[in-house]
Amino acid sequence: MKDKMIIHGEIEICTESFGNPKNPAILLLAGATVSMLYWDEDFCRRLADKEFYVIRYDNRDVGTSTNYEPGSAPYNIVDFEEDAIKILDGYNLDNAHFVGISLGGLIAQIAAIRHPHRVESLTLIATGPWGVVDIDIPEMDTRILDFHAKAADVNWSQEENVVQYMLEGAKLMSGRKPFDKTRAENLIRSEYARAKNYISMFNHATLGGGEDYYNRLDEIQQPTLVIHGTDDLVWHFNSTRILLDKISNSTLIPLEGTGHELHTHDWDTIIDGISKHIGHAIKVSNQ
Repeated sequence: MKDKMIIHGEIEICTESFGNPKNPAILLLAGATVSMLYWDEDFCRRLADKEFYVIRYDNRDVGTSTNYEPGSAPYNIVDFEEDAIKILDGYNLDNAHFVGISLGGLIAQIAAIRHPHRVESLTLIATGPWGVVDIDIPEMDTRILDFHAKAADVNWSQEENVVQYMLEGAKLMSGRKPFDKTRAENLIRSEYARAKNYISMFNHATLGGGEDYYNRLDEIQQPTLVIHGTDDLVWHFNSTRILLDKISNSTLIPLEGTGHELHTHDWDTIIDGISKHIGHAIKVSNQ
């Protein structure tokens, strides 16, 4: 594992890499409000053991990347997409296989449209279609909305208060799979200790922009793997139908009973699915 700070303009993006730089590169794009630690180190190493070069990173306002005061973030989602491309530049990579979860999946979709030659393939986990409105996709579950509404009552300067609140959210994300409280708590405490300003993560909640890329999923030509839990309360499972309909070269791996997370019980399925997907994409591109 190697740390590397990617600097472009006034922006600093903290990254870590795993594996042999000579292997095909995978860029892991995390969801909103979480740092690269969400991509567990063991998960990254297992991907790297499949003969990939794996890079994870902190989006702005999480971890040790560029941080802004809460409510004052000057960026939009296209800036996040540009950060991802600058990471490839910083590693001297012509392209990579983009693996994004939740917000990271939306960023990956924009990258595939905006910089198609930099994105070799897509894996979209627990995410939805960028800029597509469909009445058959239910809104975010009210339990998630109620949880977020409680954030205003949390004393964010007190770690124990933060941990208890965030544990409630982590349990909601777990679907019908067993909830590993110890594992979730360890991640929360690591995120809290590492962040420049932990509460700045909520700047992601107001992330806008990217309207130029609405309703353009049919332009995505890269091989795309969709992985989604059937019990996801954030992005309803019906979201997969839109992705599969709009992206011509796409396939689905459903995760029965899984919520909005990378549950350890699913790691074998996810890692094996990504490995086979990228392997096939490489084989096709070499023909």
